[in-house]
Formats: sequence, structure tokens, C-alpha cells
Amino acid sequence: MTRPKIGIALGSGGARGFAHIGVLKALKEANIPIDMIAGSSMGSFVASLYGAGHDMEQVHKYSAAFRRKYFLDFTVPKMGFVSGRKIKNFIRIVTHGKSIEELSIPIAIVATDIKKAEKVVFRQGSVADAVRASIAIPGIFVPEKINGRLLVDGGVIDRVPVSVVKEMGADIIIGVDVSSVKKNAEIQTIFDVIMQSIDILQLEIIANRQTASNVMIRPPVDMYNSKTFTNIEEIITAGEEETQRRIPEIRAEMERWKEQQHEK
Repeated sequence: MTRPKIGIALGSGGARGFAHIGVLKALKEANIPIDMIAGSSMGSFVASLYGAGHDMEQVHKYSAAFRRKYFLDFTVPKMGFVSGRKIKNFIRIVTHGKSIEELSIPIAIVATDIKKAEKVVFRQGSVADAVRASIAIPGIFVPEKINGRLLVDGGVIDRVPVSVVKEMGADIIIGVDVSSVKKNAEIQTIFDVIMQSIDILQLEIIANRQTASNVMIRPPVDMYNSKTFTNIEEIITAGEEETQRRIPEIRAEMERWKEQQHEK
């Protein structure tokens, strides 16, 4: 191959994950090839939209139409407040009911087996089922049951799944981290407590992902609330602009790979 295989690891981060759309848009416009994507939580949702074959304009439209109130179906709390049936149906519709292996490029969707404390990586099977599992924020969404496993948000165990992209065979790994802890945030609901707690727990873990990727993109989305879907356009723009700024670095990594191949 005359060029490196480029893999993208899209991380979790609630509504801040819409920055991933801007990242992919900027990469496409710069003619940076995207050969494979692994996603956790919101990253898995964006990866599935891209893999379903939608152009970036269509992906943008789907995200702009996304409003939390349309997809929250509350249930009697036992293992979660939200049943998740509405969001799963939405994912099934926008991905045309495809299986993961039918997507346009290799996609990996990361979830967490909460009983076994294991990472589960979906490379085949229903896109809607896998993404529904990957976005199941513990305590908010009822866990998804697949093949006897009880699955929750992929971000619990692997917030930016760079190791998964490496296992998929990427030569160059671009990680996208949209997580952050909003200090002095207003904590008023159980949702606030859970989201802030997960963000804090992940602070140390994400530092190790930086060294495992060739380029780690961190869009400036700290000021946006991870649980509200009211600033989608601004969040997408933040992802796009930060990626545009990092394009020379990505090209340099590609050139470095080519030089290494010539030396072999």
C-alpha cells in the first residue's frame, strides 16, 4: 500500500460528541482518508452514521434534528430511567437497518459488560443494538442485553478507543477526545451527578490514550454541557476548526510512515 491505513477513535462525551462530525468533515475536505473507525458512546453513534454511507451534509442534518426530548422514553426506574427503545429505533432508521459488517468501512462499536467488567467490541451484528448498548449511560439508560451480556456505555471502560483502532490494523491513529470536567458545574439532578462523576473518573485514564495515538484531537468544547443538545452547530464547528488546525500534523505523520516504508 502506498499510503498508511488511517484509523479514527471517536470518544464518548455526551452532546459534546457532535464535535466528531466536524472532525470527520474536516478530514474529508482535506482529503485525509478514513479507513476505519472505532467509537465509544456518542462516538459510536457518529461512526455508525458515517459508516451507513451518508455524506457529511446528511450526517450534519441528522445531528441538527437531534433533540433529547424526542428520544427519551422514561420507564419505572429499576436499572435505569430511560428504556432506550426510541433512540434504538432512530438509530435503526438512520442506518437503514444495516448490520455492522454491511457498513461502508470497518466500524467497531465499544460497550462495557457491567457484570463481567469487560470491554465488548462489536464488529458484526445489528448496528442499532450495538450503538444502543454503547450509549447506555449507567443509571440513566436501562442496560442493553445482547447475547446474555448486560451492556452499558463504552466510555465506562474505554473512553477513546485507540487500542481498538490499532487492533483493526490502522497504521496511523487519530484519537478524538471530547471529554472534560466542567468545574463549578451546576449539579441539580441525578443526571448531573452521574455525568459529572463519570467525567471525573475518566480524568486519569485518558492521559494514557494520548501516547497510544499518533495525533490526539481535543476540540475546545469544555464550555458546553454534555447532557444538553442546544449548541450542536457550535460543537460541530469546534470539532471542524480544531481538526483543520491539526491537518499539517496529520500529513506529517503520513509522510513519516512513507519514509519508514522506504527504509525497510
